[in-house]
Amino acid sequence: MDAIRTYQANAITTQSRGRLIVLLYEGAIKFLRQAQKELEAGNMAAKGEYINKAVAILHELDACLDLDAGGEIARNLRKLYHFMIQHLNDANIHRDPQRIQSVINCLTDLNEGWKVAVA
Repeated sequence: MDAIRTYQANAITTQSRGRLIVLLYEGAIKFLRQAQKELEAGNMAAKGEYINKAVAILHELDACLDLDAGGEIARNLRKLYHFMIQHLNDANIHRDPQRIQSVINCLTDLNEGWKVAVA
């Protein structure tokens, strides 16, 4: 088991910054899809946990933005991350699968753009 953890840690630490962003987007999307499944199953506690994991990723992405170097693009991403966080908080409170899906759609679009950029 330690060998697996070591491999996973090395796989993450050797990735480029752009590739790490792609992995973070993919992680958030995965958690939100799981939140949708838990919502459909009526498991509100698990739904909330998965939404919170996605929100934590969005907070991390936001914290890593360099507004000076990134200029308008970074400022727009910050606004988008804050919007998605608020949307997910509302989705969690109101048990709204459409809000979760709209954030998944947004993250998927961003992810596709990053995949092209780092290719």
